[in-house]
Amino acid sequence: MPPSSCPLTPLGFLERAATVYGDCPSIIYNNTTYTWSQTHRRCLKVASSLSSNGIRPGHVVSVVAPNVPAMYELQFAVPMSGAILNNINTRLDAQTISIILRHGESKLVFVDYLSLDVIREALSLFPPETPCPTLVLITDDEEEAPPPSLSVDVCTYESMVERGDPEFNWVQPQSEWDPVVLNYTSGTTSDPKGVVQSHRATFIMTIGSLIDWSLPNQAVYLWALPIFHVNGWSYPWGLAAVGGTSICLRRVEAPTIYSLIKRHGVTHMCGAPVVLNMLTNSPMAERLRNPVQILTAGAPPPSTVLSRAESLGFVVSHGYGLTETAGLVTSCAWKPKWNTFPANERAILKSRQGVPTVVLTEMGVVDPNTGKSVERDGVSLGEVVLRGGSVMLGYFKNPLGTSMCMKDGWFYTGDVGVIHSDGYLEVKDRSKDVIISGGENISSVEIESVLYTHPAVNEAAVVARPDEFWGESPCAFVSLKHGLSNKPGERDIIDYCREKMARFMVPKTVVFMHELPKTSTGKIQKNLLREYAKELDSSKVKMATGKVVSCFYPPIYSPRWLQTPFIATPISTSICISMNNFNQSTYFAKKRGSEISIFQTNQATVLHQPRPLSNTLIARFL
Repeated sequence: MPPSSCPLTPLGFLERAATVYGDCPSIIYNNTTYTWSQTHRRCLKVASSLSSNGIRPGHVVSVVAPNVPAMYELQFAVPMSGAILNNINTRLDAQTISIILRHGESKLVFVDYLSLDVIREALSLFPPETPCPTLVLITDDEEEAPPPSLSVDVCTYESMVERGDPEFNWVQPQSEWDPVVLNYTSGTTSDPKGVVQSHRATFIMTIGSLIDWSLPNQAVYLWALPIFHVNGWSYPWGLAAVGGTSICLRRVEAPTIYSLIKRHGVTHMCGAPVVLNMLTNSPMAERLRNPVQILTAGAPPPSTVLSRAESLGFVVSHGYGLTETAGLVTSCAWKPKWNTFPANERAILKSRQGVPTVVLTEMGVVDPNTGKSVERDGVSLGEVVLRGGSVMLGYFKNPLGTSMCMKDGWFYTGDVGVIHSDGYLEVKDRSKDVIISGGENISSVEIESVLYTHPAVNEAAVVARPDEFWGESPCAFVSLKHGLSNKPGERDIIDYCREKMARFMVPKTVVFMHELPKTSTGKIQKNLLREYAKELDSSKVKMATGKVVSCFYPPIYSPRWLQTPFIATPISTSICISMNNFNQSTYFAKKRGSEISIFQTNQATVLHQPRPLSNTLIARFL
């Protein structure tokens, strides 16, 4: 019946906030402060102006802006006009943005003045027959930077606020399954993946986020997490639900964050592990006067970073989610008894991705071939699968991509993990080879496609390398074409990439190899390259691949499949050796100091535990 079937949508939270918290601060940005009543009116006026400009339900409206007040308001204003909101990463290059705008068929783009040039370049890449979206400029009176040169036909965000109708009847969804946001995930160059989320999914995610993090009424929230990251993990809508205060900031810098925490009494914030690392390594780092709750996700935060953050007074929570789930759908729910454990043990526990939130129906780790659940032993690997109300409707214009990950009643994430005996998830790897750098998802395939355009490159593979500051950074392995008279160096390859892609995607390390390791079917073995990248110190590591002929190893510890020595060469550096096609498997040896471990990589099992070595280890390869 109609009284019991009103469509779920998070947009109604704004009306409630204006009624309950009308005189309370909603947004603080430098010297600008708005109340919830003002924010409600401003959003209605922008929605009204959009409607007057011909924006209709189902149209896509894009936003390219940092965490300034307009960015927060547009999370409500765009869908209140009936349009579908498309937040675009401000760090993307013009070509990628152009692809997103064309694929999403965007009708209008709100653009921050510092991103205007890259948007103009993106529009210049449109084919002649493709209509360009209208531009609306977001200016910033709080910044001292000179305003950009404008043409007479570019209107501003504030002019839309001024001419809008504050009594506008915002467009409520006809069905809670109607799309409300379109968020692009990695892979937009070769295979656009626009994640479509419904009003229902965003409502469910918002409620779940509030419950799981116990966000209280009138929390003071600092926007260190970019709102363009999956709509700020739903917290723009969640803060309206609890009447919280958004502390906006244009740039994420440690001195600014510490200053704002002290000035405004910040209680909560979100951020990628790189933000935690930045805060704990800052010269301004000192014990907080009051605890600050901080929620992190993405690449698992190193236990040392967690320990340092908590010693300063940050109370860290850890979760896991994807663009396809509209936010975090698991969290490392804390158990009181864990507080009695040593600090390093607590940090290891907290770095796990945890258990489903209250709104996720079910989570599992399954064998991707059989679909059966793996053992809950913390060792057996499988693919992480999810199902629940916040899972996407599908990929926009991509039925094949949708069907490949939405099957058998599950959403297959492409992430590899284990389930511990206590039911807690730990993500071990990303089978999609996505690199998470500073909270940004970077497609290794996109970087490889650029590397392959270099005239000297024969083969290329990109994997994640652990990075002390960014969490992970792209590491490129390259083999060059034979017969080159002028071979490029690492700096040449990096500079080439800088000209072709966004800065944050550029490999920070380039390793040249005679030939990249491959399986018997010719597929590059990225699992070996990832292990090599973990050990990487360009001055101390060497790598060799090939079919083993013979190998020297101290006889008393020699595994039966390693042969007798024929030559001895001293090794003063770390070495990684992959032995391919030996007994129908692949083996991997890692040496640390005077110890060595032998792994059977396809089963992730240790065949030979670390033992003392002499200073010689030799392998001869065909």
